[in-house]
Amino acid sequence: MLLNSTRSPGRGLLTAAMAVLLGSCATPGIPSYDLVITGGEAINGDGKPLGPVDIAVRNGQIVAIAPNLATTGRASRVIDAQGQLVAPGFIDPHTHADGEVFSEDAQQRANLAYAFQGVTTVVVGSDGQGIRDFPTRAAPAGTNYAVLAGFGGIRRDVLGDADRSPSPQELEQMRQAVRKDMCAGALGLSAGLYYVPQSFAQTDEVVMLAGEAAGLGGYYDTHMRDEGDFGAGVLAALEEALDIGRRANIPVHISHIKALGPAVWGQSKAMIAKVEAARATGQRVTADQYPWRASGTRISSALVPRWALDGGMEALRNRLGDPAMEARIAEGIAANITRRGGAESLLVTGEISSQDGIAGLTLAEIAGQWETRPEQAAIKILQRGDARLASFNMEPADIANFAVQEWVMTGSDGSSGHPRKFATYPKAWQDLVGGGLMDRGRFIRRSSGQVADTIGLQDRGYLAVGFAADIVIFDPAVFVPVANYTRPEDLARGVSTLLVNGQVVIEEGRYTGILPGKLLKRQPPAGQCGAGE
Repeated sequence: MLLNSTRSPGRGLLTAAMAVLLGSCATPGIPSYDLVITGGEAINGDGKPLGPVDIAVRNGQIVAIAPNLATTGRASRVIDAQGQLVAPGFIDPHTHADGEVFSEDAQQRANLAYAFQGVTTVVVGSDGQGIRDFPTRAAPAGTNYAVLAGFGGIRRDVLGDADRSPSPQELEQMRQAVRKDMCAGALGLSAGLYYVPQSFAQTDEVVMLAGEAAGLGGYYDTHMRDEGDFGAGVLAALEEALDIGRRANIPVHISHIKALGPAVWGQSKAMIAKVEAARATGQRVTADQYPWRASGTRISSALVPRWALDGGMEALRNRLGDPAMEARIAEGIAANITRRGGAESLLVTGEISSQDGIAGLTLAEIAGQWETRPEQAAIKILQRGDARLASFNMEPADIANFAVQEWVMTGSDGSSGHPRKFATYPKAWQDLVGGGLMDRGRFIRRSSGQVADTIGLQDRGYLAVGFAADIVIFDPAVFVPVANYTRPEDLARGVSTLLVNGQVVIEEGRYTGILPGKLLKRQPPAGQCGAGE
C-alpha cells in the first residue's frame, strides 16, 4: 500500500505497469483480474479526472489503473461504465446507521439507505452516542462502518443523567472508557454537548477526554453546545469547540454545521471567519454539512429546557406532574418553539410511542386538532412518549455559504423519519453541482477523499493502486433524491454499480444480496495500547 499526505491519483497511474506485471496469472504476460471497470469518466478522491483509464480489481483491492486493461488482461467480469461517473465510494462522516450495521437482521445490515446513495462507508456513534463493545458486535454489512467513542454514552454510564460534575475518580473512569474504545479501533471522540447528559458537562471535562483521544491518534467530532440561540449561542459554542481542540491538541470536526433558527440566520459568515482564523494559525478544523433546510431531532431535544431534563425523561415527566413546574417548562418550550421559527415550522415525522397518528402534521396543526396551545400539545406528547421532528429552521443562503468552504464535506446525519438518511448525497449533487455552486470534481472530493483524510481512513477515499476497491458508478443525469419529508424512506436513484471491498453490492441499480462491508478500525500509535486493550 502506498501512502502519503497528498494522496494524489497520480500514484495509481505511476504504479499501474508494476501492478499489471504482478497481476500475471495463468497465462504468462497476461494479468488476470476479478473485474475491470471500463468506459466511464473516472474522477479521483482529490477531485481530479483520471482520464481514459480502466480500473482493475483483484482480491478486494485496486491493482491497476491504466488504459485498455479490459482488453490487455483477463477479467472474470467487465463492467461497462460508458456515460457514467466512476468515483471512490462516498464516506459519510456522521450517521446514525448503528441500528443497521449492528443489527442481528441481515436485511437491516445491508444498509441500503446509504448504499443506494453511493456510500461505501458510514461512521456511527455520532453526537456522543458511541457504541458499547463495538468490536465484539461487528458483523458483515452492506457497507463498511467505523465507530466513534461517545462522550455521552460514557458520561451516562458513569454519572447517569445527573446535572453535576464528575469526581476525580469518575473522571478517571471516563478517561479509561475513552481509552478502551480508542484502543479497540475507534476513530476519535464524539460529543453532542447540546444533548442531555452531555449538556451538563463543563468544558474542562470535555478537554480531558478529548486529550485522551488525541494521544491515541483520534479527532474530536462535535455537535456543538448550541447551533442557534438556545443557550450560549452559536458563535460562543463554536469558540468552545475550537478551544477544546486547542487545549486538547486534537483536530476538530464540526458535525452538520449550520445556523439554526431565525435569530442566527446570517451568522454563517461570522462562523466561517472564526474557522478560517483558527485554520490560519495551523489548527486543524473541518466540518460536515447536509443540504436540507430542516434538521431532524425529537421534541424532547428540540424544545424542552435543559434544566428540566436533569435526571432524564422520567424526571421530566415527574416535573410535569407539578402544576408550577409544568407552567415553567411550558414557558421554556414556547420560547424554543419561537426560536425554531414557530409551531408551523415543526413537522412531526414519527412517533417514538403511539401519538394517535400525528406523524405528518406540524405542531401547529396538532395543537389545532387538540384545541390547545403548541407548547401544551408538546407537553401532552412528552407525557406519553416523544416524537421525531423535522425542524425547518435553516436559511438557504447560510447553507450555500457553508457548502462552498474548502473545509466542509458532505455528511448526512441520517436518522429515522428524515429524508437525509436516504437522499443526502443525490440532493447535495442536485443542489451543489446542478445549482452551479461547485463542479463535479469538488463534489467527489468533499464526499470521498477529503473525508478519508479527515477521519483517518488510510486506504479508502481514492482510486489508487493498493487501495480498497470501494467504488461507485452513477449516472449524473439521474442521480436524484427520491425521499422527501412525507416519504422519507424511498431509495435514491442513479447508482448503477457499487463495489464494497471489491464485491458488487449494487448491480444495474439492484441490490445483489451480499454483505461485504466490515468494521474499519484506526490503528493506535505503536506502544500506546496494551495487548489486552
